Amino acid sequence: MTNPKILKNLLVAAAATLTIAAAQAQMTPVGNWHSTDEKTGELKSLIVIADKGGVLNGHIDKLLRKDADQKRLCTECSDDRKDKPMLGLEIIRGAKQAEGKEVWEGGKILDPENGKEYTLRMTPIEGGKKLEVRGSIAFFGRTQTWTRVQ
Repeated sequence: MTNPKILKNLLVAAAATLTIAAAQAQMTPVGNWHSTDEKTGELKSLIVIADKGGVLNGHIDKLLRKDADQKRLCTECSDDRKDKPMLGLEIIRGAKQAEGKEVWEGGKILDPENGKEYTLRMTPIEGGKKLEVRGSIAFFGRTQTWTRVQ
């Protein structure tokens, strides 16, 4: 016969373990994110970031602007993404976690609106609910804040 007190303690321990694991899993850029137009505040796109062997890559999964052309091509791109569909377009390449930090860097991010590629730095904030995405060239750059999609 199972002791109810032992069963209760096991359930509490399991719940605590799952809560800790979920919190730790959120402090990563891996997942689904909404990017927002900095000027209008309108949602721009749904970005999916995946981990492949410790290297993060991300692509556009959906264009979210009201009048977005879901068949639009990356006409401004100048590399292998030139004239590729925006949907599925890999905009994040090669980011890795900085040793001992909750920061991912060393990769590149593409701005498909102008075709330029920037050095990338991603930092989860607010318990992983948001992601600071910084693209820079030399000393110049800008930071966007993306929101996690549950």
